[in-house]
Amino acid sequence: MKINTFCLTTLIVAFQLSSCGQSMPATQIKKIAANFSKDKIPTDLSKYKQATFAAGCFWHEETLFESINGVVHVESGYAGGTTNNPTYEQVSTGETGHTETVNIYYDTSVITYPTLLKIYFEAQSDPTQVNGQGPDNGTEYRSVVFYRNNTEKETIDKNIQAMNKSGKYKRPVATAVKPYKIFYKAEDYHQGYINTNTDNPYVMNFSIKEIARFQATHPELIKPGHSFATGK
Repeated sequence: MKINTFCLTTLIVAFQLSSCGQSMPATQIKKIAANFSKDKIPTDLSKYKQATFAAGCFWHEETLFESINGVVHVESGYAGGTTNNPTYEQVSTGETGHTETVNIYYDTSVITYPTLLKIYFEAQSDPTQVNGQGPDNGTEYRSVVFYRNNTEKETIDKNIQAMNKSGKYKRPVATAVKPYKIFYKAEDYHQGYINTNTDNPYVMNFSIKEIARFQATHPELIKPGHSFATGK
C-alpha cells in the first residue's frame, strides 16, 4: 500500500475505534488477526460461487470478507486492466489498468450475492470517492464490481441506483460496473497480510478501523473470533 501522511501516525499500544465507540489493546487486535490464519481453506474451491470486488486496498477488503459468515476463502489480486500477469510494482504505477481486487469464494447456502454486495458498499469509507478509498488514491485503487452474469449486473445496477436516490451521499456512487474477464492472484506476501502485520501503522490506523466500523454495525454477519469491534 502507499503510505502517505494520513497514516504515518505514531503507533500506540492501544488505539481508539472511534467509529464504534470502543478501544481495544493491540494485543487483543493481534489475537483476533491470528484467528484468520487458523481458518481452513477448502481443498475444492470449485464447489463454491465467486464474487469479485475492488474497493481500494485489497488488504482490508480481504480481511473484511474473510470475517463474514458463509465466505470460505478470499484472495487478493488484480483485475480490470490489460497487462498479463502483473506484479504489484507494475500495478502501483497506475499504468496497467488493473485495480487492487479481491476474489471471494462463498457458500450460497449461508450467504447470498446481494448480501455480499451490500457488505461491499456499506464497508467502503466513501463509495463516492473517485479512484481511491481513504488514503489510497490512484486508478489502481478505484472501485469496481466485476459481474459474471446478467443477474449479478442487474443486482449491482439496482443497488447503485438506490444509493444514488437515497440522498445519503452528496455525490454519485463512483463504483464502476464491469464484466468479469480475468483475476490475477497477487504475490504470496499480500495474501492474509493483516493476519500477521497488525504492527503496520497503515493496518492499525486505517484498515482495522474500517473493518471494525462495519463489524460493529453488523455483528450478526461476523464469524466467531473474527471481530475487531468486539474482540469476539
